[in-house]
Amino acid sequence: MKKVYDFSKGKRGAVIPATGKTRITIYLDDAVLGRFKIQSEETGKGYQTLINEALKAYLGLTEQPITRELVREIVREELAAQS
Repeated sequence: MKKVYDFSKGKRGAVIPATGKTRITIYLDDAVLGRFKIQSEETGKGYQTLINEALKAYLGLTEQPITRELVREIVREELAAQS
């Protein structure tokens, strides 16, 4: 091991940059954070991921999952449009 290391060309931050995400500091109520942490334990997803998903859903940024009912509705609409 060297006695002195040269960090003059070193850079701060993560080694691998995260794309599409921004690190922020946010203050949440203890009750809100507690609920997300409980959900995290139940689902196995991280609580930050759950908070992000909840915000996306609130803003309408999530895609609607494809279900049988949705496919039936689309088919009905298309058939009605052709009549």
